[in-house]
Amino acid sequence: MLYEPRSGRLAAWGNALLAGLVSPDEAVLSIVGEDAVHRVAGLPGESGPVGLTLALGRMRALGVTGLRVALPAPGHPLGLSGPPEFNARALEAEEAVVAVGAALGLVPEVTEAGPAGDVHVEVVWHCLPVREAPPADVPSLGEAERELAEALREATVVLTRLDVAGSGPMAEAALSAYRARAEAGQEVLAPGYPARAVRVLALAQRVDLMVSLAYENGHGGAVAASEMAARAEALRPVERVARRALVAAYNAAVEERERG
Repeated sequence: MLYEPRSGRLAAWGNALLAGLVSPDEAVLSIVGEDAVHRVAGLPGESGPVGLTLALGRMRALGVTGLRVALPAPGHPLGLSGPPEFNARALEAEEAVVAVGAALGLVPEVTEAGPAGDVHVEVVWHCLPVREAPPADVPSLGEAERELAEALREATVVLTRLDVAGSGPMAEAALSAYRARAEAGQEVLAPGYPARAVRVLALAQRVDLMVSLAYENGHGGAVAASEMAARAEALRPVERVARRALVAAYNAAVEERERG
């Protein structure tokens, strides 16, 4: 399954809305996706949680001109700028959205209920103060594209040698779904994003899928402890590169607008 963080959807379609390229209804429907409902809590000027339409309008009134994504992991505060309280919440959630033009950040809290196949998902975005500073370790689109291509080549060689590059029915189904989406030209970003960002996001999702399949397929041929260690060593930097590229792609609309 392709990795599409909720923070990515919120940032992408929020940016399209802020730029006047989509309607509020279209933006909210795209952000919510298959979830039941999204709300925003802690927004300045609001006494309780509010719906996304109102929240995005309120953020615009507060001076927000764009939204950036953060996808932090332990030891890698990717896209964050502080303070420590916000960084800790974002790290726990493994994602966040940071506003441009106002010192605000959003961290999702996801609640699931119901039986398998009929899960009801609610998301509350907690609005918190952030430090206005450059985000940590976010590459340019060009850097991200070059890093992805190199990481994909190196990881494929190592994982193929260890027989864990992805095989079996589940892996084939996931890869088939990826190819179908790519061939159908399904929109992977909101209007207003440069073509290179779409290309980088698609490649990052492909790399992330390969890493996920390698993990999910167990040890494969990597039976010896040394081979298992080699697999983990090969996957770790690829994972990091894919996350950096995802952030670069989702943030491209803001970066391009600031340059222009």
